[in-house]
Amino acid sequence: MTNRLAYLGPPGTFSQEAAFRYDPEAKQVPFPSIPAVASAVSSGMADEGVVPIENSLEGSVTYTLDLLIQETSLRIRHELVLPIEHCLLAVEGTETSQVQAVYSHPQALAQCRGFLERCFPRAQHIASLSTAAAVEDMKASDVPAVAIAPRLAAELYGARIIARGIQDNPNNVTRFVILAHSDHPPTGCDKTSLCFSFAEVDRPGLLHAALSGFAQRSINLTKIESRPAKQALGRYIFLIDCEGHREDPLVKEAMEELGRMSSMLKVFGSYPRWSGPQGG
Repeated sequence: MTNRLAYLGPPGTFSQEAAFRYDPEAKQVPFPSIPAVASAVSSGMADEGVVPIENSLEGSVTYTLDLLIQETSLRIRHELVLPIEHCLLAVEGTETSQVQAVYSHPQALAQCRGFLERCFPRAQHIASLSTAAAVEDMKASDVPAVAIAPRLAAELYGARIIARGIQDNPNNVTRFVILAHSDHPPTGCDKTSLCFSFAEVDRPGLLHAALSGFAQRSINLTKIESRPAKQALGRYIFLIDCEGHREDPLVKEAMEELGRMSSMLKVFGSYPRWSGPQGG
């Protein structure tokens, strides 16, 4: 049976490219928001869902983190890292010397600021809902315009690529996660993502003590950050990624110790660590 794979649409986005790389045989189904992708999987409209969780330049995708913390019981089953190559698109006949507007998602515009300042110093930067939607906005423009979008968007929407790799930083990559009803069995090269919080008022050494169980067992923490708990000012939820699977004895012991010290502990899932290229 064909896997139904939800992704953050519309068609032509980097999320769709990530979905294709994850499972090129899947039936791809676009949804308009990250919560909508999760709802599709939860309700059975899709078997799995692809959502962005972290960008090397912009940091974590807060919508995805808040969803995992508060709004869903879905698990992370896989991860993949996608190099982000921004392309400059135009319709046939557009003279770049006449361009008055540049359309794209605000993050893409920011990530190509240097290129735009050099090549289109007088053009207006106009925000679109997505990099794919930017192509449609460009085509509907009343003035000569270009769009910043993925290569896939050019193919889908009939635009011409006039420049590739226009992002200012060549190390621009986005990490995506695949959401499902269950996480992945142990492979021997895994990662576990979880969050936790404390009931007591913050005190010196509290976080250090909570995480010391991982260090004592030589478990590497690959990421740690915090998000507001949305209960009171100064209350936070901490998120960590660690090497190993939640079923590994040492990881299990460390999480049990953490659970005894925290008021809330939620495991987002264990899944194979990405071993593909990290960029470029």
